[in-house]
Amino acid sequence: MKYATEPYTDSHPEVIPVSVPRSYFSIRHMTRFRYSHSITESAMEVWMKPRTEDRQRCLQFSLITDPQAEVFSYVDHLGNTVHHFNVPGRHVQLTITAEAIIETAVVEPLPAALNPATWATYDEPDVHNAHLDFLLPSAFARPSSVLAKFQRELELFRMDDPLTTLLIMNKRLYDAFDYVPHSTRVDSPIEDALSRRRGVCQDFAHIMITLVRALGIPCRYVSGYLFHGVEDHDRSEEDATHAWLEAWLPTLGWVGFDPTNNLVVRDRHIRTAIGRDYQDVPPTRGVFRGTAESELDVGVRVSPSAAPIAPSEDLLPEIEWDPAEVLAQELLLEQQQQQQQQQ
Repeated sequence: MKYATEPYTDSHPEVIPVSVPRSYFSIRHMTRFRYSHSITESAMEVWMKPRTEDRQRCLQFSLITDPQAEVFSYVDHLGNTVHHFNVPGRHVQLTITAEAIIETAVVEPLPAALNPATWATYDEPDVHNAHLDFLLPSAFARPSSVLAKFQRELELFRMDDPLTTLLIMNKRLYDAFDYVPHSTRVDSPIEDALSRRRGVCQDFAHIMITLVRALGIPCRYVSGYLFHGVEDHDRSEEDATHAWLEAWLPTLGWVGFDPTNNLVVRDRHIRTAIGRDYQDVPPTRGVFRGTAESELDVGVRVSPSAAPIAPSEDLLPEIEWDPAEVLAQELLLEQQQQQQQQQ
């Protein structure tokens, strides 16, 4: 059984001027939790709805759960949409499917550099206080002796101007690390990637965020998706979510940098949520009631089209067992055990 929330609506305000060139993308993001034994309840929060703002508009979004759940949502203080739901009753598998159609505007090119005098802007109390959350250390973006050694090695300090500094830092981090899927965990500290010189997108984002904040530049974590075109040579995985960072620059505002792929963020980066780091905006966060081990499968597809991805397209690995059959066998076994105890 399935339940969908937020069907198509055209009530979103127009945020992209008609004269601006734009692109359209369809997204399907499938997540499956499998449990070694049946559990009696799941409670889940998800950050999967792309944002509507500035250069990006979410035209359509739906969230489907299997087993069925009533889905609620709220918008947090940073403008992220958070969906939450409960799945009561026994189940051995939970699948979440998020689908969206997105419109993005072409991003204006950055200037070659900023005035060196803009460094002084970051020392102004009003600027510091306005962006305090994105200047202080956070759960996954914390200074350490290992990071300080890395900073000295790559000479990642204030250079001619803030924009030049960030562009150079973006390139030096890209060159210093190998992108290796599954080489770290979602809860790995940045020291793991620093010591091995390899990691995934969230590691590179956390490392650069910490370095940028150390220079007095406000910096925040961005979760979302990246469209991989035939002509692009991205290191990040095509079938996964993506993460990068945004730094606040005088006269330019928030500018995105992608150290995983040595990119300045453009229209093929699709923003889902912003926070201090991954802990603020994971794609899913939840708990379950029961004694079981859990296994996670994730599949993502981003297509350059305003049409939904075919509903029959399953992005998750095949499984060799039927969840309904496993649940029925567990219930039968419990009944047999109860009968034996009564004899």
